[in-house]
Amino acid sequence: MIDYILEGHELQNDVQTMIQVFYPNLHYYRVEEVSPEAITIKSILEQGKASAILYEKAKQKAVWSVPYTEPLTEKEKKRLVKLTLFELLKEETGIKPKWGLLTGVRPAKIVNTLLDAGMQDAECLDYLTEKYLVAEKKARLSLQVAKAERRLLAKNGKQDISLYIGIPFCPTRCLYCSFTAYPLVQYKNKVDAYLDAMFLELDFLAEYAKNFRLKNIYIGGGTPTSLTEEQLERLLQKVEEKFSPTKEMEHTIEAGRPDTITKEKLRLMKAYGVNRISINPQTMNDTTLQRIGRQHSVADIRRVFWEAREVGHENINMDLILGLPEETPEDVRHTMEEIMALEPDNVTVHTLAVKRASRLKEQFDLYTMTTAADLEEMLEISSAYAEKMGLFPYYMYRQKNMVGNFENVGYCKPGKEGIYNIQIMEEKQTILAAGAGASTKTVDPRTDRIERVFNVKSIEDYIGRIEEMIERKRQGLPREG
Repeated sequence: MIDYILEGHELQNDVQTMIQVFYPNLHYYRVEEVSPEAITIKSILEQGKASAILYEKAKQKAVWSVPYTEPLTEKEKKRLVKLTLFELLKEETGIKPKWGLLTGVRPAKIVNTLLDAGMQDAECLDYLTEKYLVAEKKARLSLQVAKAERRLLAKNGKQDISLYIGIPFCPTRCLYCSFTAYPLVQYKNKVDAYLDAMFLELDFLAEYAKNFRLKNIYIGGGTPTSLTEEQLERLLQKVEEKFSPTKEMEHTIEAGRPDTITKEKLRLMKAYGVNRISINPQTMNDTTLQRIGRQHSVADIRRVFWEAREVGHENINMDLILGLPEETPEDVRHTMEEIMALEPDNVTVHTLAVKRASRLKEQFDLYTMTTAADLEEMLEISSAYAEKMGLFPYYMYRQKNMVGNFENVGYCKPGKEGIYNIQIMEEKQTILAAGAGASTKTVDPRTDRIERVFNVKSIEDYIGRIEEMIERKRQGLPREG
């Protein structure tokens, strides 16, 4: 447990997220007085000085301060608050986070803003390393990803949109999962009713989308391939009928878990124009697969991958998670050797984020978790193997509660970028969304103003209130587009 106190400012989120970098996966409480029991961290911004003070059992242990000149912009105020906490806790813990003061989701977005302002590459790197204390290697990764994104985002037209379709069912719930996902053993009798309701929503969205150019279709979850072959074909037929996918569109299905994939499902996806799929092993170690609740083996992953190639899938992504319970850098090296032998077109490398809604958070004490030093080595291993495989980084994002405060990186062969991933991460395109828990996001291309329209998460509520979900969009989507 960590307590913290704010004086002279109300930057609670900035303070807590920076503390979490150094003391992950604990409980954090804002308090008014120094605790006689817990560690307390005080953040102060007043009278021309920013300070951070650490107390243990009410006794002051360390302090770090920096002077400033008024007036402060909000951006500089946040930077100073984070700087004092960073320097204080770096000395106290011996940890030096590679991302410095950056705790946000999209580091590449910062670089894109700097490039838009006319900065050269070297100036962008200096800005990150000097002002925000980002390690040079991470700064260069941000620049590389930002430039890859810029090349693709430059092709965006004002009338371009994407479509997300959510299938929130899974065969089982993985140990680390916090997504809107419902186990099929409980919900299999509601899947058809769910599809019926979602098809009504798709009818509305298809009519609305006629005024735009649909560029990407992404069917995610959950695990869309947990649908039966008949249900999957119903869905693909509906998408074809209402949205007429073309070869020029990116049409993705998150095939996900190998235990849900059959050769017939792979054939159906190919027949209905799906041109990008994900087969997500997370690890290529059987003992870890069992530990995290996966009901398939490494042999199943290999089989499904080659079946996908056999039926003609030419753009296959594979998701991996670094920092899974009990895994070591050598386990990751083994996984990357196995992945390299398969030669996928994309590899997305995630670092584990322990979310409140996951079973892992509830059972945290039962597992040996990866240290920041080991995770850094794992990231180095995955990056080196991606380079060996001829894959380059094209998108990146970060999450709260990530082990070591590191990053998730998408690597791909040239021309095999996941365009939808970039659109949703950089928030430069309207994304219409259907399904339980789905969030429609509209982006005004003139002002970059973002508005959201949410669907309820509960399957029963979504089915029973589908007309309300449609009405929310009727009211919330801009009439003029």
